[in-house]
Amino acid sequence: MARQKGIIKLKGTIGDITFYKTKDGHLAREKGGIDASRIANDPAFQRTRENGSEFGRAGKAGKTLRTALRTLLLNSADSRMVSRLTQTMVKVIQADLTNKRGLRNVIDGEAELLVGFEFNIGGKLGTTLFVPFVGGIDRVTGEITVDLESFIPANMIAAPSGTTHFKIISAGAEIDFEAEVFVTTNSETAILPWDMTPTVAINHLNAVTPNSTKPLFLALGVEFYQEVNGRMYPLKNGSYNPLALVQVSGL
Repeated sequence: MARQKGIIKLKGTIGDITFYKTKDGHLAREKGGIDASRIANDPAFQRTRENGSEFGRAGKAGKTLRTALRTLLLNSADSRMVSRLTQTMVKVIQADLTNKRGLRNVIDGEAELLVGFEFNIGGKLGTTLFVPFVGGIDRVTGEITVDLESFIPANMIAAPSGTTHFKIISAGAEIDFEAEVFVTTNSETAILPWDMTPTVAINHLNAVTPNSTKPLFLALGVEFYQEVNGRMYPLKNGSYNPLALVQVSGL
């Protein structure tokens, strides 16, 4: 892979060189590789086929999780979140000790490896929200909860420049990765001033299916706002809003 320089940037293929644009700039690479039919049938590429199968499964699982949390992710995700989530899902699948290589999956893997996953590198929950919180996943009742005691926003939330207000958001999700379906419930506070006034205690209840046998997830985040002439605007289009998976219950 080479980086294109100069005033004129090319796109397309000339001879054996392909020119294309990425988030890292205008690049070029030489055409090549192994014939697809050989990879699909040659015993020498058995490991490649197994890795490809599991990578594809990780991609689908990541998409299902993202779709389940879409409402929150609309304002709380960085440009490389999809690839980072897929990489983490690969690790979840590789932790499957039940199935053979190539057949490993999220259900038999370790979904708990997703705990702490940050959906926005530009604004991490771990370096933004310093309020102690208690998360809970009750599989029997289907109640996914998060509780925060009263706190002083200006002291306990590291807000980006320009912030005047904020709100706490959360979601509980029950996900069937095999069928690619889910049940999600979201909660949020009112838009609160980011100042020295203590908040009331915050208690979110996100209910999913009682006695579920599917992986359950609790996501927690913060959204920042700027007040201009009495109206609230998402601060810098949400580029600093943190959102993370703070608790996971797999099976």
